[in-house]
Amino acid sequence: MTHDIPKIPDTPACAGALEVARAYCSPALLNHSVRAYVWAAAYGSEHGIGFDPELMWVAAMFHDIGLVSEFDNRTVGFDHASGHVAWVYGAGAGWPVPRRERLVEAVVAHMLDEVDVAADPEGFLLERSTSMDISGRHTDDFPTEFKAEVLKRWPRLGIAGEFLDCFREQALHKPDSSPVASLRNGIADRILGNALDR
Repeated sequence: MTHDIPKIPDTPACAGALEVARAYCSPALLNHSVRAYVWAAAYGSEHGIGFDPELMWVAAMFHDIGLVSEFDNRTVGFDHASGHVAWVYGAGAGWPVPRRERLVEAVVAHMLDEVDVAADPEGFLLERSTSMDISGRHTDDFPTEFKAEVLKRWPRLGIAGEFLDCFREQALHKPDSSPVASLRNGIADRILGNALDR
């Protein structure tokens, strides 16, 4: 099984999403967002899962934007806050409402336990890739050499500790949010034990 580093889609919407992510995300969170796309696109291509590269790139850039202070929403979880930001971005990019709704679905889906690949391929791939990058699930999806090359291009820069701090902060203020359930289910140990950090 061989993998090539997927190319970033070359569209104005993708360039703009990267510009926004660079402006608001820490370097560690930005690299995590890029890796989320790379793992997702590589897995989708390898397994014959049809997906929309532009939509998935934009979803990857915005899936965690609700964790940053400028977009943190004190009434809804970060995944839903991220979805709202993505919807607004899609409107600014001129996307029709159904495409914006698909974008929101993919963003929110990254925190679900299971996503139906037939109904939401981008959400399925994003859930799988973000789970790998943050909590170490599915790290056997790719050969060691491919993982090493991705991490060389987009290093982790301490994402484990930063992300765990963000989740704890979310849980403190939003007791019904997805980070609360994740922390209750032991995600802290999985984040700190992620094989990608070794």
